[in-house]
Amino acid sequence: MQAAPVRATAIPSFTTALRAVESLLMSSGQRTARRNAWTSVLEDRRRAKDRVEAQRVLDEVTVVRP
Repeated sequence: MQAAPVRATAIPSFTTALRAVESLLMSSGQRTARRNAWTSVLEDRRRAKDRVEAQRVLDEVTVVRP
């Protein structure tokens, strides 16, 4: 019995495949705009998380202790 041949190249991830399709369908400027928009979304989420954490800390500090 012969062993199955070993694949020399890795199977691309879903993200890699999606970016390849995107590069075929969109111009360079559109890709850059979409990536910039997504980066902004991620940054907004990070800032919102930081605001919630800061508010939690402030609430703990301002609690009047008997």
